[in-house]
Amino acid sequence: MKKIVSISLGSSQGNYEFSTQFLGVDFQVRRFGTDGNVEKAAELMKEWDKKADVIGLGDVKFPYSIGSNRVVRRDTETLIDIGKNLKTPVTIGTALRRVAYEWSLRHVNYQLGKGNYFSNARVLFMSGMFSYQLSKVMAEYTPNLVFADPLIEKGIPILLKSIRDLDRYALSVHQVMQWIPLKAITSRISPLQGIDNYLFRKAVKAAQVIVIPYQDFHQYIQNFFVDELGGKIVISSTVYDDRVQLLKERGVEIIIDTTPKILKQVVGVNVLEAMIMTALDRPLDEITDDDLLEIVSEQRMDPRVIYPFRKQKRKTRFAFVIHPLSQHHFMKVKPIEFMSRFAPKNFFNWVEKASAYLPPFVYSKVTGIQSPCGVEAEGWLITMGGTPKEMLSKSPEFTYRQILQAAKIAKRLGAQIMGLGAFTKIVGDAGVTVSRKSEIPITTGNSLSAAGAIWAAIEAVKRMKLIKVKTKKNRIHAKAMVVGASGSIGAVCCRLLAQMFDEVVMVDIRDARLLALKQIIREETPNAKVVVSTRADKYIADMDVIVTTTSAAGKSVLDIMKVKPGCVITDVARPLDLSPEEVEKRPDVLVIESGEIELPGNPEMKDIGLPPRVTYACMAEVIALALEGRFETYTVGREIEWQKVNDIYDLAGKHGMKLAAISGHNGVFSDEDIAQVASLARKALAIKQKKPVQVIHSKKKKPLLKLVEKSKPPAKKKVVFDHYEEQPLPRAAIH
Repeated sequence: MKKIVSISLGSSQGNYEFSTQFLGVDFQVRRFGTDGNVEKAAELMKEWDKKADVIGLGDVKFPYSIGSNRVVRRDTETLIDIGKNLKTPVTIGTALRRVAYEWSLRHVNYQLGKGNYFSNARVLFMSGMFSYQLSKVMAEYTPNLVFADPLIEKGIPILLKSIRDLDRYALSVHQVMQWIPLKAITSRISPLQGIDNYLFRKAVKAAQVIVIPYQDFHQYIQNFFVDELGGKIVISSTVYDDRVQLLKERGVEIIIDTTPKILKQVVGVNVLEAMIMTALDRPLDEITDDDLLEIVSEQRMDPRVIYPFRKQKRKTRFAFVIHPLSQHHFMKVKPIEFMSRFAPKNFFNWVEKASAYLPPFVYSKVTGIQSPCGVEAEGWLITMGGTPKEMLSKSPEFTYRQILQAAKIAKRLGAQIMGLGAFTKIVGDAGVTVSRKSEIPITTGNSLSAAGAIWAAIEAVKRMKLIKVKTKKNRIHAKAMVVGASGSIGAVCCRLLAQMFDEVVMVDIRDARLLALKQIIREETPNAKVVVSTRADKYIADMDVIVTTTSAAGKSVLDIMKVKPGCVITDVARPLDLSPEEVEKRPDVLVIESGEIELPGNPEMKDIGLPPRVTYACMAEVIALALEGRFETYTVGREIEWQKVNDIYDLAGKHGMKLAAISGHNGVFSDEDIAQVASLARKALAIKQKKPVQVIHSKKKKPLLKLVEKSKPPAKKKVVFDHYEEQPLPRAAIH
């Protein structure tokens, strides 16, 4: 039986002794901790010389390896020099550490994130010089690296922001200042110490991934608790059970141990390397990296991923661009609202023009999104100042620059994909130029917006109970119209409606595109009846469902007074095509604001004008992609790929998204509200046809009912509401 002795500068409380088999060889392994006593460690090395097959040195600081220079700590150098004079081979595990540590990051990045686990992550290295090799690998995945070396080692209130800065520090400042006791001096100057603590705490809070060296582990985190470490990913090596428990108590959610755990006992790389040397019966200088790679592969020496609170967890990150839709949004800003009391009448015109030149900024952080698949997502809402009116008054390049600036902010925050909301996805070439120049993937969200619009319209039709639904092929015996049919969302809506409705009228001023779209629909749905027109008013009075997708910057695109009673209008455009004043003119028509999506989990963010847990379909698309780990440019341009609509619909369902309660200009529609609209529609239709009708009266008083005709209610009022259960979009509408 071969004997391996590990002599550690660490605590003696972690001593162990066990027997095991590795690479077909029986081993007896013993550890002796010396509590930092170098002299005692030296004595033990001499004592076990010729008695052990290999001696491993644990809890020593590995030589810093930056560029062509190497800096070794004095106690480590002392023990290495002693080992050179012994008969028994001595190792500190440098060779295996070099291979295993790099492999650990690459393995985790692929295994947990399909190659995107660390993409754009904000990573804090508490010692970049010690973790230099890890930092080089991490730099391949993210540019958001921060190094605390000057702050921790020398008490200099500076954080390094790149590997280049770290190289300069290591090759100049560090070598010069290692002879100056600056840390001892600055620790006695309370203002400087306060600045150091503030910067360090701020850096820990901002980081998503924290790399902590094995040596001096407890000293690095002694002043950080749940407020700073909660929800973080910590990368370290040889993470013993007491360290796992400590990190759990401080809220760390994922621990990545770069030291492979192939034995029941957690051991350091010095022990594993000593066992490899013994099993191969070769000195360390004759063992190549290829030998180590082969052993790591064959023995499956993968890193440990520890979830202190649950079995498995993955968190992804996204960003979403928003902007004010009209001057009304500026009135919600308290300072501006206060100033407007004393300002001239055109004050908000000035505010609107000036805000267009404001740089993008973070409006809100989004947390609490959790898929039933076990994946979580967090993100940021980044707002631009321009309204649609201002964007239209400027060149597309002006808006492109602001969106690209928002993308840079998103990347620095750690976002792995960014979505474009409202008018930012319409300007210019609908995201094509932005996606080409952006450093992170871009999507407009139009694929899920199209599916969501039809999803909401069909649900509303069913709940109104005015239209007959054919049960065999789940078709609706009615007529539908799409205004803005040749647009990216409009075209997909037409293709979906053609599969569901008896007749579809496509309206747009671009007649050639309408003809091309009609040809596509004929090939996909041969039995569909499709009519094209450049005027909405020509067919509007016969329509049961109307979808508006024009994004006409608030301009009216149809005359609501000509709409058929009981019609369901889905307003997909942002800003809306129909104003609240227009909607109130027709209480017998149900106007809904497209298909908002309810997010899984307990999402929290600032108010965006929707009920809690509910967001726009375009934002839901970027969240669904983030939850799936598909960090790719998805929906851009004027044309939407049919397959992508299918895919994103499936992804939304997979991750627990569902159609939210149907909402309109005045908030969410209850069953009673919808029944009231249907009742008024029946009355209006009966008047036209001169038939008696019973009116169902709502108990609520909402702006929706302001213009209801005054009439005596029937002697007997009976309100009956069927049980309603949310249903997914029928598959025939997608596939």
